[in-house]
Amino acid sequence: MNGKGSRQRPVDKQKFDDNFDRIFNKNKLNRKEVFEQLKIDEGVKYEVYEDHLGYKTFGVGHLVTKDDPEWSIPVGTAVPEERVWSAFEQDLETAIWECEVLYGSSCFHSWPGEVKEILVNMMFNMGRPRLSQFVNFKTALEDKNWKKAAKEGRDSLWYNQVKNRAERLMARLEKVS
Repeated sequence: MNGKGSRQRPVDKQKFDDNFDRIFNKNKLNRKEVFEQLKIDEGVKYEVYEDHLGYKTFGVGHLVTKDDPEWSIPVGTAVPEERVWSAFEQDLETAIWECEVLYGSSCFHSWPGEVKEILVNMMFNMGRPRLSQFVNFKTALEDKNWKKAAKEGRDSLWYNQVKNRAERLMARLEKVS
């Protein structure tokens, strides 16, 4: 400042914006990144299909419920793109809310964005009843001991059931600083 209250603008606005995001949004949950991860883990199908357990599913792993219009249509029926994204958005909101319930909203939102992305992915995959059984994992998260949390995540039935996905997530978790 020059004493008159004016500030010098950064020369490179993009660099300023990038640094601003890095400094002030480091705990922000990147929904686009979560979507990209889930596309890999869940896939995207624009038709009703049966998952590996025989349940009707469509889109990005959306389990069809009695409340869904897809409940009464046969497997193989096309689902419009708008419906796929609407269901995904709703499922993503549910996964985030379930993380807030399980870990406490203020605690969950205080963690780095990378941790939140990993947890939302896990919640999307398992749901709160199963993820809440990861007691030692939760304790390590609350202690912000990301390496220990990754170790605990690997010590689970879930890890052995979805090994590629689980290892990718736990490897990311143990690198969080």
